[in-house]
Amino acid sequence: MGKKLFKKIFIVILIIMLLFAFSKSYSTLNIDNLSVIVAIGIDVSEKNRLQISFQFTNPSSVSESGTSEQAPSIIYSLDASSISSGINLINTYIGKSVNLSHCKVIAFSEEFASKGIADEIYTLINNAQIRPSTNIVISKTSARYYLEHSKPLFENLITKYYEVFSASSNYTGFTADANIGNFFDSLICHACNPFAILGGVTNNSTEYSGTTNSENDSTTKSNKSSLSGQSTAENTGLAVFKEDVLVGELNAIETLCFSIIRNKVDGFLVSVPNPNKSNSYLDLYVTPLSSPKINVDILNGTPYITIDCKFTGKIYSMENNSDYLSDEILNKISASCNSYLESILTEYLYKTSKALNSDINAFGKIAKHNFFTLNEFYDYNWNHKYRDSFFKVTVDSSIRSSSLLTES
Repeated sequence: MGKKLFKKIFIVILIIMLLFAFSKSYSTLNIDNLSVIVAIGIDVSEKNRLQISFQFTNPSSVSESGTSEQAPSIIYSLDASSISSGINLINTYIGKSVNLSHCKVIAFSEEFASKGIADEIYTLINNAQIRPSTNIVISKTSARYYLEHSKPLFENLITKYYEVFSASSNYTGFTADANIGNFFDSLICHACNPFAILGGVTNNSTEYSGTTNSENDSTTKSNKSSLSGQSTAENTGLAVFKEDVLVGELNAIETLCFSIIRNKVDGFLVSVPNPNKSNSYLDLYVTPLSSPKINVDILNGTPYITIDCKFTGKIYSMENNSDYLSDEILNKISASCNSYLESILTEYLYKTSKALNSDINAFGKIAKHNFFTLNEFYDYNWNHKYRDSFFKVTVDSSIRSSSLLTES
């Protein structure tokens, strides 16, 4: 009888302890007591070291009927000496505990990034609530202005928009999945350099010639595109860093080259010179057959990098009275595609090495095989020697006519 009584008392005490344990966490971590930050913007401040913008959202504001309105977002900005100090100040102002576990984007203005962002990256990556998958954006406008115009056109939640906006990199190659985890890894790496998404805001007042040749299409980038319509944020191109300092940017076709070499694009549309008609272009949809074969040798102290790419593709644009079913014509188009891709890839590589001296493609990790020890590699100083690199690019593509147009 005593054992049964003791067992009952033990169970009652255990229940009371559990109630006390969870009641406090419920009161403090309840969603009603949290402020959900979905994006952070960092700009140069005239009054303090930096101006921080916090974008909040209220997911519960979406109608339960499922049809409805976009969940509103609110942006607060303040001047602070550091990100940690800014978070502490915003906590005091709004009266709720700030939660960063749903933060999807961290945007830096171009002006701020050109001065170095190492302190901010180290602070953010050290915060347990910041996920490594959080996107890093360098805005051509102020970071606050970029966040204000980051509005989902086809989504109800801004968080969903921030999650999917970089997905187009898989089928265009005109942007990339650039997150804080990879940025931090590259920042502390001796064999590569960081990169980030290049952001901006559509400028409806920008005059545009209206021509649609391949040069205009391929050189577009954020804040310089021909897009017109509702003023929204755009993410085309890449921001290139040397260590933690912004040193340049890539346009659409250069970003595609970056994606090809890193094998981060499933397929892409490209306009190549038409071998049968001068001053004319053909639109091809090209798919990599395999990962690029990359080799790095050190010849007389200088990096020599060879890249071999294989593609298959089909013709998207068609012209009247053109015999695109002829093997001879298709071979000429394949040769034109090879020449064009070799040209843009080579130009891109020399831009990253000679003009920017930034190995964002991480060739240095492949170059390590030339050294017996890591100390030898560190002494070689790859991130400095990359500017002396020479490149040889070989492209082998097989182009066929559209899948809807075949010989009977």
